[in-house]
Order: sequence, then structure tokens, then C-alpha cells
Amino acid sequence: MRWKRTIQLLDVHAEGEIGRVAIGGVPKIPGDTIAAQLHWLNTDPKGHELRRFLCLEPRGAPIGSVNLLLPARHPEADAAFIILQPDQAHASSGSNSICVTTALLESGIVEMKEPETIVTLETAAGLVKATATCRDGRCEKVRLTMVPSFVHELDVGIDTPHWGRIKADICYGGIFYALVDVGQIGLTIEKANAAGLVQAGMILKELINRDIKVVHPEIPAISGVAYVMFRDTEADGTVRTCTTMWPGRADRSPCGTGNSANLATLYARGKAKIGDVFTSKSIIGSEFEVGLQAVTEVAGRPAVIPTITGRGFTFGLTQVALDPFDPHPNGFALTDVWGPSAGEI
Repeated sequence: MRWKRTIQLLDVHAEGEIGRVAIGGVPKIPGDTIAAQLHWLNTDPKGHELRRFLCLEPRGAPIGSVNLLLPARHPEADAAFIILQPDQAHASSGSNSICVTTALLESGIVEMKEPETIVTLETAAGLVKATATCRDGRCEKVRLTMVPSFVHELDVGIDTPHWGRIKADICYGGIFYALVDVGQIGLTIEKANAAGLVQAGMILKELINRDIKVVHPEIPAISGVAYVMFRDTEADGTVRTCTTMWPGRADRSPCGTGNSANLATLYARGKAKIGDVFTSKSIIGSEFEVGLQAVTEVAGRPAVIPTITGRGFTFGLTQVALDPFDPHPNGFALTDVWGPSAGEI
């Protein structure tokens, strides 16, 4: 076979959310920093080609992400990575950090030490410390110390044609989120409502990004609301979440960066303090443990240091390739599977 390009992927999911990890064949990504490499992936035509090659059909699917393993730039980091999704490259993700840590340790790229291995991951948003519990050659769970998370603005009013005026918290947890109490759209967070939640999330994301401009005060490559996360609180204090992702799907995990952003809102409202730990449950019932480790500042704003604990599971090893005669080298997406906004891809 005379393939033009090959990339090896270790297939992993974290509490249901797929995060395939590119462990071989990753091309050189221009940029002196991970943030600069993120910017290149999101602005250069060749960056778009790589993302489409990995994320769209026939090699990709609407669900999940592809994590590009990159050489670390920070002296304290063991590895660096950037998250590719169908819409763009993203700076940070809790579930993908768990997938990458699991892949690094179970593939032997980073030596596994029992009962605990610490892996420092470099992202465009900063360093993420992953503390992995290991036994019998397996990564049993991963506790992430996330980047500082902060509130941009609480209770932002948004006029909608479907639900009237609703409120959202605009917050940063590694990427920017709009956090919306799900009762405002007349739904609950359960599997049967996934399509309705996703449709609402796509509408709200467009409205919010049209009217509200957000840029990280220290990392300008991170801008715009990436996701709308719906939330609810159960009687026992468990936070139920559904993060909606372009072009129209629900995060299968409880969402690490989303829960980090939500933790910043709880702290800002006096509902969380250092040492608090709570459970977050996803739309499929999988769980993350969310903790408030410390408080700090980002560009003068109060911020929190969250911890996210969950499990990663390997389920396959794939090599994707490009036939030089393939008429669809950059992939494709159709509205039958990818949703109505697939026509924009």
C-alpha cells in the first residue's frame, strides 16, 4: 500500500467520552509554544486539513476527540497535547487529559510506577498535573489538578426566540463555557432528552458568541464560548451536567473543564470552599469527583484550582491512512449523521 500519510491512534474513553490519542505519525506543528501551535491549527489551511483528516468521515465520527501528542515545551512537562474536534482545535479538556494520561502510561510512552505515577501534561491553557493510581500494569483512575478557573460574568441575560430571556454564567475552566440551569429550557438531563439538549445548546452558543466576546486575559489564543453546559443539582448535592458540542452532540462524560468552570461559579457565590468535594454525573450516569484544591488569581480576578478525578479505558488501536488517490482527502460530513450544521463544515 502506498499511503500518503499514516497516524497511529490509541483508542481511549474517559467515563464514556472518547478521546483517541495520536501516538505515532503526528506531523510537526509550527509554533514556539503550545498556544501558538493551537493558533496555527485553528488558522492555517494545513491545520484545518489535519483536523478534518482525523475528525471527519471516513476516518472520524461525530463523537469524541483526537488528541495530538506533541513534544513538551515546558521543562516540567512529560508530554504536551492539543485536542482536535470537528469544529476546531481546543486548548484543554478534563476527559481528554484522563485519556492522554491513560494512553501514555498503558502504552509505555511514560513509565508506569505503582501504586502511583505523576504525569505533567502541557496544554495551551497551562500545565495539568495528572496523578494516576496504577496497579498490575493498568491505570485505574486519574486525578487531575486543573488550570486556574474563573468567572467572566455571572447571570448574563440572553434573549432567545424559544425560551424568552434566560440567564447564563460565562466562565473559564480551561476553555470558555456558558453554564445554563437546564430548567430554563424546560428539559431535564437524561438520555432521552439528548437531542433536545443539543439543539438548545447549539442555538444558545450562536446567540452568546454573537453578542458576548470573551478572550483569556493572559492567553489570547483562547477566545469565544466553546460550549454550552446545562446543569442541575440533585437532592444529594450531585451536579448533573450535559455539555453540548458542535456540530450537535452531548459529551458522554461529566465534563472536566465544564465542571472546573462551574466550580468557579460555586466559589463566587459562596457555595464552595477549599477542601470541598462533590460528585458530578453525566447524561449517561458516569461520574467525576470534583474538588476545590486552592484559590488564586488570574489577571487580578479571583480563581480556583479544581481537581477532577475519573477513569480512562483503552478499547482499541487504530492506524488511519490517506490513499493518495482518495477523492476526499480532507474528509466530509453529512447532515443525516452530523446534524443540521454539518452543511457549514
